[in-house]
Amino acid sequence: MALTEKIVQLKNEISKVIVGKDMEVELMAISLLFNGHILLESVPGTGKTLLAKSFATAIGGEFSRIQFTPDVLPSDVTGIQFFNPKVQEFELRPGPIKANIVLADEINRATPRTQSSLLEVMEERQVTIDGETVPLPEPFMVIATQNPVESQQGTFALPVAQMDRFFIKIKIGYPVYEDEKRIMHIHRGDKEIIAIEQVFSNEEIEELKDSIKNIHLSSEMEDYLLKIIRKTRENNSIELGVSPRGTLALMRASQGKALLNGRTFVTPEDVKQVAPFVLGHRIYLSIEGSLTKTPETIITEILDSTPVPVEAGANG
Repeated sequence: MALTEKIVQLKNEISKVIVGKDMEVELMAISLLFNGHILLESVPGTGKTLLAKSFATAIGGEFSRIQFTPDVLPSDVTGIQFFNPKVQEFELRPGPIKANIVLADEINRATPRTQSSLLEVMEERQVTIDGETVPLPEPFMVIATQNPVESQQGTFALPVAQMDRFFIKIKIGYPVYEDEKRIMHIHRGDKEIIAIEQVFSNEEIEELKDSIKNIHLSSEMEDYLLKIIRKTRENNSIELGVSPRGTLALMRASQGKALLNGRTFVTPEDVKQVAPFVLGHRIYLSIEGSLTKTPETIITEILDSTPVPVEAGANG
């Protein structure tokens, strides 16, 4: 089955329980191909857990959920060495981090020490427990959530360096009228639990990761992408622009979007579609800029003001 057909099938499977989230599913698939991690920002009750769990099932992965609160310790995430009195020896017990899809629910409620333990795992893709290193399974992706409404109520905001480690950030708002009506129909009465079928195997995911290397980025597209990045560093409303890590993330996300669209080369439209999700959380506005604009509006302005290459595509 062609990749585009498999992606459609992936969307269809998840839409059995999650309505109107096709773009979010695509972004999650792109992140998975690059071992990237996702930050979901949403008010409670919008289906974040169900979305992550359904995605894990559709890729045949193990799902784990960690509810963060101020009293959660790093060992509650990574695991411990415990003494087994039966054998009179210490045994390793990995924490909930050892799964394919890990939902870090309300990450900004955890203390900075616990946050850092999770983010170290995200970067290194392994966990060290009392000197013993345990590799994490493949594929591996962290989906962290935070509630924007309670950002000042007993929470610990993620620092700049930690935000930069998330491949993309997705804001999930309330569903539109027709989507919410369909949600009511799906969950009406005592219906049987809807089964999500597996769409991708681990072998197919690894093959897709390899095929990403063949997605061409022309010289004109490289210049176009870099002009967008440079503008974030020169904008008067932005105090801190996008880092080189963000440059690579935008390049990779654009390649992933091209692959999902069935092409072997990146176009300006690929860049435009993923840029708001890749760059929005990587810029920090000045005091004056934050009074009148949001990161999303500034990224949109930058995209609109950056000239598109006349001949962008497979050549270059």
